[in-house]
Amino acid sequence: MRNGLIVLAVGAVIWFMPVPAGLKVQAWHLFAIFVTTILGYILQPLPIGAIAFIAVTFSALSGTLKVAEALMGYGNGTMWLIVSAFLFARGFIKSGLGRRIAFVIIKFIGRSSLTLGYAITLSDFVISPATPSSAARAGGIIFPIIKGLSSALDSEPGPTARRFGAYIMLVEYHANAITCAMFMTAMAANPLSVEIASKAIGVQLTWTSWAVAAFVPGAVSLLLIPYILYKLYPPEIKMMPEAKGLAIKELEAMGPMTKMEKIVSLVFIGAMIMWATSEITHIEATVVAMSAVCVMVICQVLTWQDVIGEKGAWDTLFWMGSLVALATELAKSGFIAWIAKSAGVVITASGLSWIMAFGLLIIIYVYSHYGFASVTAHISAMYAAFIAISVGAGAPPLLAALAFAFLSNVMIPLTHYSGSAGPILFGAGYVTQGEWWRMGFILTTINVIIWLGIGGAWWKVLGLW
Repeated sequence: MRNGLIVLAVGAVIWFMPVPAGLKVQAWHLFAIFVTTILGYILQPLPIGAIAFIAVTFSALSGTLKVAEALMGYGNGTMWLIVSAFLFARGFIKSGLGRRIAFVIIKFIGRSSLTLGYAITLSDFVISPATPSSAARAGGIIFPIIKGLSSALDSEPGPTARRFGAYIMLVEYHANAITCAMFMTAMAANPLSVEIASKAIGVQLTWTSWAVAAFVPGAVSLLLIPYILYKLYPPEIKMMPEAKGLAIKELEAMGPMTKMEKIVSLVFIGAMIMWATSEITHIEATVVAMSAVCVMVICQVLTWQDVIGEKGAWDTLFWMGSLVALATELAKSGFIAWIAKSAGVVITASGLSWIMAFGLLIIIYVYSHYGFASVTAHISAMYAAFIAISVGAGAPPLLAALAFAFLSNVMIPLTHYSGSAGPILFGAGYVTQGEWWRMGFILTTINVIIWLGIGGAWWKVLGLW
């Protein structure tokens, strides 16, 4: 009740405030609805799907938007990419292919805590392009494996947590965030960044341009994360010959690849090829993902009950579709251009170069994530404004769109609640909240330096700035 009253009070205050000069009443009222919706997503007095429905209903009821405008997000191609990707992930998990890939990697390089940390990191990386839900990847595929490994090594929550379990839980959480940043299809909120970049500053981000720009800083981060954690938060067990044996045992129990796994493998490879060659074939990523789902349904990897029972996909379509509609109309109303121009004037008056202004905006954007329990909510609330302000200050549009999109994922490990994989891995009970936050701040800061430093140099080579 209290959170609901706070949300309504903030919305009412903004709604009835005098409209700033240079803005239309419709733009200001739409901003009030948008802020109220985002605040509702953060405080969650109701499920976010319910908040989304109330928001689009009120936008039409109040006359702020026409009905078609309020509902346009549900027919958006990006939303169906997300739905299809969720279903793709369901096939990946249901077939057992994800677990098999992880155990094969562990079999070959899981000789110590450190190499096992790299094995889990590599496993997450390999399956990330096909699993847009970080919770599905970390929780549905990786978590059962690392929990089993921890138990096999007599590392349980409590006195024995530091033997191995605490280390590997942190490795997966941080690695998962980086793989989210490396591929457009590795995290459910990434397509939202793509959509907003297109609407707010007219930049079209493709699957290939995203992957190429993210590869070098992402690879460096993935190479360093297990080692840095090994030094800063070392496991008590250093060598672990049991890991290879466990992997072999699990693979033997799984037996040879099933027909279902083979089908998913071929679909996965085909989708990767189609996504990577989209600039040549001109087949959109949404169509590729939908086609992959169709093949899995036809081949009975997924049943129709699997499709309609994937609640996460439909819930995401519902609330993210609302955000897309509101964000799109907010940009059309001139509000984003107005706030970017206003901020640009302030930055220009301060005498900061665009590089200094860009860096300052990045820092504010990243560390403000302490106040968010959802990456999607953060992107929805701040991404459009920050890329617009950056461009207004002189930053190249493509650089701004990609950098903020990447760092929207890099910042996830700051807390145990700021990403959907957090409640699963932290909830296992191996790491205290204080340790989780301390390592989150250190590793996130290191990764920000990597992505802006090494990444910045790589983006210069690519001609992004």
